[in-house]
Amino acid sequence: METVEVNSVSLKRPRSEDDVANADEIKRQKILEKSKAENDSGQSIENVTEQPEDTKSEIIPTEESEEQEEEELEDSDEDGDPESFADMMKHGLTESDVGITKFVSSHKGFSGILKERYSDFVVHEIGKDGRVSHLDDFSVPVDDEDPSEETFTVLSDEDKQRLEELQLFKNKETSVAIEVIEDTKEKRTIIHQAVKSLFPGLETKTEDRDGKKYIIAYHAAGKKALANPRKHSWPKSRGSYCHFVLYKENKDTMDAINVLSKFLRVKPNIFSYMGTKDKRAITVQEIAVLRITAQRLAHLNKCLMNFKLGNFSYKNHPLKLGELQGNHFTVVLRNITGTDEQIEQAMHSLREIGFINYYGMQRFGTTAVPTYQIGRAILQNNWNEVMDLILKPRPGAEKGYLVKCREEWAKTKDPAAALKKLPVKRCVEGQLLRGLLKYGMKNIISAFGIIPRNNRLMYIHSYQSYVWNNMVSKRIEEYGLKAVPGDLILKGVGEAYKEMLVADNLDINNMRHKIRDYSLSGAYRKIIIRPQNVNWEVVAYDDPKIPLFTTDLDKLEGKPLPVLPTDGKFRALKMEFSLPPSTYATMAIREVLKMDTSIKNQTQLNTTWLR
Repeated sequence: METVEVNSVSLKRPRSEDDVANADEIKRQKILEKSKAENDSGQSIENVTEQPEDTKSEIIPTEESEEQEEEELEDSDEDGDPESFADMMKHGLTESDVGITKFVSSHKGFSGILKERYSDFVVHEIGKDGRVSHLDDFSVPVDDEDPSEETFTVLSDEDKQRLEELQLFKNKETSVAIEVIEDTKEKRTIIHQAVKSLFPGLETKTEDRDGKKYIIAYHAAGKKALANPRKHSWPKSRGSYCHFVLYKENKDTMDAINVLSKFLRVKPNIFSYMGTKDKRAITVQEIAVLRITAQRLAHLNKCLMNFKLGNFSYKNHPLKLGELQGNHFTVVLRNITGTDEQIEQAMHSLREIGFINYYGMQRFGTTAVPTYQIGRAILQNNWNEVMDLILKPRPGAEKGYLVKCREEWAKTKDPAAALKKLPVKRCVEGQLLRGLLKYGMKNIISAFGIIPRNNRLMYIHSYQSYVWNNMVSKRIEEYGLKAVPGDLILKGVGEAYKEMLVADNLDINNMRHKIRDYSLSGAYRKIIIRPQNVNWEVVAYDDPKIPLFTTDLDKLEGKPLPVLPTDGKFRALKMEFSLPPSTYATMAIREVLKMDTSIKNQTQLNTTWLR
């Protein structure tokens, strides 16, 4: 099987005469739109500085003002023209930097823009039973034990703030008194229900004070009550977990769960899911939450603007990471240059042969300091380098406050001074600085341990991915797609692993680390993935802002299919395919286009098109 070096593929394909004739029209169209590219250094590597959509933001409760400010800073995009962002991204990674260099198909590649709009990339989770998750029902299961709608409106904003501060132990008060206006037994019952259902961990009682009735809220069982929702308030006949479908736009899974937990005033760890989904995309997945009613969840749809909840049911089990069958992708590649014959060849090859199962670019970070370098330093037990790689100044696209924080660190090596420059304390840099402030510069291991475990392991997994990508490229170059001795054991090809790790001062025969979490056992991974349910269609369009298919939410809201011209200015490739877990749709798309999918190259392509 012929393999093609990525270096032989130019970023901008040679254009036909028709392409050249259309270039001026494309440029005029872009100038008329006067649109700025959206850039966010926190986005996944797949993202490019594409034509931004009007991004709706969720409404955050007023009592979360400090955390809201951090969230807004994390989510906000720094405006800038595409040329300047492309210039900054010159310092980013390309595919060859992380070992992605081979193709397995023989067709001629062509140009196309990935994720020009986040709605051009839609992901539907496939559950362990093979069912594809869809948001198609907003109804709530009928339950006589659910509280009335008035439960959600009977408390004032001031009452809710005081109750939350009590619930989260944010003040020294041991109770909160709520005066019952228009006192009736029914009104008192509703207030009791509202406090207990909206603020898990709080108990209530009624007291007479100076001839007036008050509902007194107090802690039932100390700080553990917040993490463990009330057992006695949940009907025995109802499953302990409410499962629902989460539809979200331009937000990653953990961000969405954090927002839901703030609205519900519970800890995020009572939510469970089978896998995390891309940020810059529309994604649909199943979530389970412990002892929160479907009624409460459905009520959030009134104020959540960039995600919706539906398809509610009660079950007796949570969800577990990795127990999904995979994901179904619907992808639009805009402004394609390939002929119909090229596209047919490319898609047939994807369906029949598949693609190299590389770890995608988002595995390695968006800045000039790749995450695999930090992972390598952890495995080498070089903690000074770990600290330096995370905190040192770096060229490229980053938010302004991070740049100032890094500059302060380089100048003073003072965690407190650098932390003052950082309004967002929940980022990795902020967490490490807080750790250094707490444990001191001589105990970097403990300081690093403040970073959540999943984030710490991300660095090590990135190094594993870097090694695997390089080894697969080397193996395909030498042996093609035939099975050879050494594929399943460290024999023959295994020498290349040893050589690569020796160059990094590591021993493949001894990957135990003195910190147990950082010990690596290794696992098998398929070299070639053949997607299932592959379908495609080429469509014409005039307006780059028009959606080219309807989403689950569009269907629920009765929005019609977009009307497309038969002979538009631009062409787009709409494709659908299903992939197993831990495989990257961008690597499948890379095989179709024969192009580098890194943000560095995609940004340059998009900027060229904007000219």
